[in-house]
Formats: sequence, C-alpha cells, structure tokens
Amino acid sequence: MDVLIEFGKILIPASIVLYLAYLLVRMFIEKEIELKKLEVRSRSIETLLPNRLQAYERMTLFLERISPQNLLVRLNASGMPAREFHQLLLAEIRNEYNHNASQQVYMSEEVWNLLKGAKEDLIVTINDASSEMGPESSSLDLSKKIFEKSVNKPVDPMAHALTELKKEIQRIF
Repeated sequence: MDVLIEFGKILIPASIVLYLAYLLVRMFIEKEIELKKLEVRSRSIETLLPNRLQAYERMTLFLERISPQNLLVRLNASGMPAREFHQLLLAEIRNEYNHNASQQVYMSEEVWNLLKGAKEDLIVTINDASSEMGPESSSLDLSKKIFEKSVNKPVDPMAHALTELKKEIQRIF
C-alpha cells in the first residue's frame, strides 16, 4: 500500500505539470495560428483592396458612360438614320457591359443586380423609343425620344445604381 501511495505522490504532480505544459503549448500554438491567419488576411487585403477599388471605379465609369445623357451625346452623328443609331447604341451598351462584366466578383450581388438592372432598363427604354420611330426618323429624333422617356421615369435606375454603388464603397472603405 505504501508503494501505491508513493507512486501516487509522484504520478499526480507529474500529471498536473504535464497537463499544464500541454495547455500552455496548445495556447501558444493557437495564438501562432491566429497570427498567421491575420498575416495572410492582411496580405490578401493588400492585394484585393486595390482590385476592389478599381472595380468600383470601373463600374462607376460604366454607369456614367451608358447614362442616356452621355451615351447619346457621345455617339450621335448627325444625319444617321434612327435604325442605325439604335443598333449603335445597343452595341455600345453591350460592349461596355462585356468589358466590365468581370468586375462583379468584387462587389455584392445586390449592387451587381442593380447595375445589370440599370443597363437592362436603358436597353428597354432605347428599344421602346426606337419602336415609336418612323422609317425616315433621324438619330436626333431617336435621341429626343430616349431623353423624353428617361426624364419621365419616376425613379432613375442609373442614379439609383450609382447611389447604391457609392454606399457600398463607403461601407467597405
């Protein structure tokens, strides 16, 4: 029985010391893992942040470039038939969109859907205005009709998308 008590006197303190050493090593390793995670996260932010900011800038420029007031003034060529101008407008919008479609990976789904919705709304407006044009209508006639339809909308999808884009930028940065 004495041997068992002596063995217990040695084994119990040794077990406690070993358990405490285990806890200390575990805490140290967990802290090191957290530090490494923070380091990796900060490196990825250093890389991702400029790309994200550039994506927001590009999408702001996209909205500005396809807004009716800028698009119609930039592309309007006097003497062009309305049908040709209609096709030119649609091609320009699609080219701008396709050029910037990859930027969606850097922004929220909500903002991206607003951007797409603004683009689609503009296409619908252009198509509606074009369908009201006669065969002899000029690009100027089509431009006036598009402006008229854009101004008469209760909510401007371009302005709304741009506002939400700016809000998201402010939340992130």
